[in-house]
Amino acid sequence: MSLINTVGLTEDQRMMREGVLDLLNRVLPWEKVRKMDEAREFPLEAYEALADAGYIGLFYPEHLGGMGGSYRDITVLLETLGYYYTGIAQAITTSAVYAGMHIAKFGTPEMQQELIPKIISGKAKLALCMSEPGTGSDVAGLKTYAEPAGDEYILNGNKVWITCGHVADYFVVITRTDREGGRHQGISTLLVDAKAPGVTVRPLQMLGRRTTHANEVFFDNVRVPAKNLFGGEGRAWKNIMSCLGLERLGLAAISAGHCFKITEYARDYAKERVQFGKPISDFQVIQHKLADMLILSETARQVVYRAADVLDAGQAAVTEASIAKVVASENNFKCADIGMQIMAGAGYSMEYDMQMFFRDSRVGPIGGGTNEIQRNILAKQMDL
Repeated sequence: MSLINTVGLTEDQRMMREGVLDLLNRVLPWEKVRKMDEAREFPLEAYEALADAGYIGLFYPEHLGGMGGSYRDITVLLETLGYYYTGIAQAITTSAVYAGMHIAKFGTPEMQQELIPKIISGKAKLALCMSEPGTGSDVAGLKTYAEPAGDEYILNGNKVWITCGHVADYFVVITRTDREGGRHQGISTLLVDAKAPGVTVRPLQMLGRRTTHANEVFFDNVRVPAKNLFGGEGRAWKNIMSCLGLERLGLAAISAGHCFKITEYARDYAKERVQFGKPISDFQVIQHKLADMLILSETARQVVYRAADVLDAGQAAVTEASIAKVVASENNFKCADIGMQIMAGAGYSMEYDMQMFFRDSRVGPIGGGTNEIQRNILAKQMDL
């Protein structure tokens, strides 16, 4: 029995949730997830199945060939993907949101016409190249540089923590195009062919989210057509900021869905695990732990839908999206930690799924702007 209450969702949203779960149960059965996690294998079949079913189109407006989904629609989709398996959720959002949304919002008409249909159909996967070895949270301190050279740019630099970079067809690269500009000036966005000469991708061995792991990407005198600069030269910082609401909403929705997955898994284990002659779910200490997990899950879910509603009202939701990201990602890890304690040695064993949930949940407070950065943002919103 699922613990997620779908009251408040439209009939179409409930049907979408059921359709996504049915599709993933068929093409990505859970025993396959475990094998892919161990092999660090990208969930390509599930990714393509979701694309074939039209779900990636939900993120994009109708004039670009998408379905023009509301933020609430997107939240339902990502919460459902996160509930089933965070890896497939991350695969979709990396391409469709974190990188693809830059094309949808700021790409040239030619770029949009060529790439957005391919993203929606699953024929093109993108990755966002922003973080660098010396500039994680300090994005404006980036050193990667694209030097103008006639009708091209010569790109040199090193990016790190690039999710799904190993399967990307294109990179959306945040780079300096003017070394003399201030911290937030002279930063531009380039679309780079991932197979271009001079591009090297080095997979990284990550603790969790192994099927959609991070990578290091090197650009060594990569020639990029000047027409591949988009969003305006030197305007990338402003453009990045305008994409953050949806990005943080996505991260939070995935975490909220994962909270419920973990809680249900721990509950089911507790009802079957017998100690002192009865299931451990009969003991109040275990019941209270499971109740705490449900509280954490439902709280995460509520702040996520609040952020979606504010975005759907046409507001930036700076405060709401940061709160959702902090609460949902931290609650996700707390659920996994409590779940592991309930399962004790079994939770700590690689034979059970809880260890994977624990590993996969830990990146939430780190990725997509650390929760410390989110708190800095909230302090500014409070005029501090």
